[in-house]
Amino acid sequence: METSPAALTAVDEYIAAFPPEVREILQRVREVVRKAAPEAEEVISYRMPALKQDGVLVYFAAFRNHIGLYPPITGDTDIERAVAPYAGEKGNLRFPLDQPIPYDLIARITALRLKQNLAKAAARRTKAAVRRRPGT
Repeated sequence: METSPAALTAVDEYIAAFPPEVREILQRVREVVRKAAPEAEEVISYRMPALKQDGVLVYFAAFRNHIGLYPPITGDTDIERAVAPYAGEKGNLRFPLDQPIPYDLIARITALRLKQNLAKAAARRTKAAVRRRPGT
């Protein structure tokens, strides 16, 4: 996985700023998303930890009563049904801190986002290659 020392420090600092019980959850979320997308780059974006590979895969953040996961999820009806109980008003996901965190669902979401980003990147490369061919 590509993680610059600066990004790693920033994410470590973000996680360290929370109480121990929230730190533990954030660290586990971090491990789960990194395992689901091992080649992704870890960054801080919009003041939240994020994973990027051919675009942003997921952002995650801690709030007073929940862990937030962004962006909204589309493209897999099974996952869309599974996330429905956690959906916020803008499509973001809110995992309440007083309930078990669905780490397996977070892994599935990250894997879906990776698959979607890789497909979009491949489509862009194909489109660019077609434009560069002589006689087209």
